[in-house]
Amino acid sequence: MRISRERLREVLDRFAAVRVSIFGDLMLDRYVWGDVTRISPEAPVPVVEVTRDSVRFGGAANVAENVASLGAGASVVGLLGDDAAGRELLDLLRGRGVDVERAVVDPTRPTTTKTRIIAHSQQVVRADREDASDPSADVSVEIARRLEEAIGDSDVLVVSDYGKGVVTGAVLPDAIALARSAGKIICVDPKESHFDSYVGVTALTPNQKEAGNAVGRRIRSDADLKLAGWELSRRLEAECVVITRGERGMSLFLKGGEHVHLPTVAREVYDVTGAGDTVVSALATALAAGASMIEAALIANHAAGIVIREIGTASVTCDEIERSFADAEEEGERG
Repeated sequence: MRISRERLREVLDRFAAVRVSIFGDLMLDRYVWGDVTRISPEAPVPVVEVTRDSVRFGGAANVAENVASLGAGASVVGLLGDDAAGRELLDLLRGRGVDVERAVVDPTRPTTTKTRIIAHSQQVVRADREDASDPSADVSVEIARRLEEAIGDSDVLVVSDYGKGVVTGAVLPDAIALARSAGKIICVDPKESHFDSYVGVTALTPNQKEAGNAVGRRIRSDADLKLAGWELSRRLEAECVVITRGERGMSLFLKGGEHVHLPTVAREVYDVTGAGDTVVSALATALAAGASMIEAALIANHAAGIVIREIGTASVTCDEIERSFADAEEEGERG
């Protein structure tokens, strides 16, 4: 399936006018890079000689950064701790042009932080700092208030649910109902524990494992995939269920009975971390820019194909998407 260069440019040109509110788990990803040349004499573990450190956006923060990278307006609603990691994440988001005024600071919990130690392009270990419990009643009320404001100011609501205590049964159903009543596009990158709260959303983007867990069986074949996709489509009454499959691309289950598979456009796959964030970001932005569901999925598939070539979370620009489409078209002509 294809989208013409003229139509692609038309949709991408509209991204600058799109306003996206992202509700979910804001996270900071730290990377410690180095080399391993020996085993520790203290325990049978590798000694990593650190060469550099870096930080990247994680979870809903990565969704927001992806939206901003595409040229659209991004606003976040989520929780941060009153700590150095939270302040650093806010500064990073502001630096990318993301509106953080509706982020809630809760001094009783840490900012969710994942620290990965990487040696020779391989992850050695990951250390997580988080509190995945539900926030207090007062904090939940404040999140709901800010989320209502954000929905009113945006064209599309993206729910980025990583199960870290922000997207809860106390807030999510009312937020979706409010967005639906306001005629907003709703795109959800889901967690299995909240699937029944996603009824009536525009698009749901689980990965293959999440989709299998949601229907209670592992997806081992194309037949299993179709059964899961259609079951989720019926159960949640979504306009589209998009099951992301990493290096195998994505499969769409459209309301009305159409099934479309989009193979990945990536020539090399290094790391699928954060690819789901890129998919839901590009899909939501494209839909708000007037793309059809299939056009939006094509754009999201190319965006994902770009970021999985890199280690760790990454973002993509409209120019990169346009080049990816052009490269795929040229390869098709040569083939």
